[in-house]
Amino acid sequence: MKTILVPTDFSPVALNALHYALALAKDLSAKIILYHSYQIPVTFSEVPVVTISLEELQKESDAKLQELKNDAEHITSHLVPIEAHNVLGDVVEELDTMCKNYRPFAVVMGTKGAGAIERMILGSSTIAAIKKLDVPVLIVPPGASYKPIKKIGFACDFNHVKDTIPVTEIEGLVNTLKASLHILNVDYNEKHFTGDLTAELTEMQELIGHLNPKYNYINSLNVEEGINAFADANYIDLLLTVPKKHNFWESIFRKSQSSELVLHSHLPIVAVHK
Repeated sequence: MKTILVPTDFSPVALNALHYALALAKDLSAKIILYHSYQIPVTFSEVPVVTISLEELQKESDAKLQELKNDAEHITSHLVPIEAHNVLGDVVEELDTMCKNYRPFAVVMGTKGAGAIERMILGSSTIAAIKKLDVPVLIVPPGASYKPIKKIGFACDFNHVKDTIPVTEIEGLVNTLKASLHILNVDYNEKHFTGDLTAELTEMQELIGHLNPKYNYINSLNVEEGINAFADANYIDLLLTVPKKHNFWESIFRKSQSSELVLHSHLPIVAVHK
C-alpha cells in the first residue's frame, strides 16, 4: 500500500492540503500519515522565557492532531487508513526523518505566498521541504480542490536534460496516476530555438519517449503566466517541476521557473529531484 505523508500546522491552508490528500489517497488506495511538529514557544527579552511547559504543549498538540485525525476518518468514511504522529522538533528536519522511515509516494502540503512577507513566513517551510526531501512534494495552493489527475504538465526548459531529468520519478508519477504527460516549454518568438535545443529534444525523447509525452511550445514573455494560461486552457490537473539547485535555493525572492510556480500557481504542483 502506498503512503502519502501530510504535514499540518492546523491552518486553513494545511487543512485544504489534507482534504486534497485524502481524496488522492482514496483514488490510489493509499494510506495517510498525518504529521505535526511542535516547538517550544519562547518569548525573547533580555532573558529568553519559555511561555508554556513541554507537557502542556504536547498535550495540546496531541489533542488537536487527534481531532484532525477523527475528522479525516469521518470525511473518508474510514475507507482510508490514517496514522497520526506528533513530534517535537524542527518541521522540515523531522519531516525528512519521516520520509526516510516511511518512503512515501509523496508529501502533500499547502503553501501561500502572494507577497514578500507571506513568501518568507508561509512559503519558507514548503520551499525548505522541496529542497530537503528526496521524495515528490505535492504543493496544494489555497482554494485548490482535488479532481482525478488525468493530465500532468511538465514545465521544462530543455537545459541539460540528460543530467537533470528524474526519469524514474516522473515515470512513477505518470504510471501510478495513470495520467498523460504534457511537456510545456515557454519561449518568445522562438528566440531559444537553436541547434542546441534540437539536440536536447532528441535527448529528452530518448529518456522519456516510452511515456508517450505530448510536446507543447508556449509563446509567452513570462514563463509562469504562459504555463498557467496553457494549463487552464488545456485542463492540466497537476504541474510538475524539477527545481534546479544551482539557482533555486539562493533566495526565495529570486525569480526562477520553479520558485515562481510554487509560490504563485493556483494549480497543484509536484516538485521532484533526480
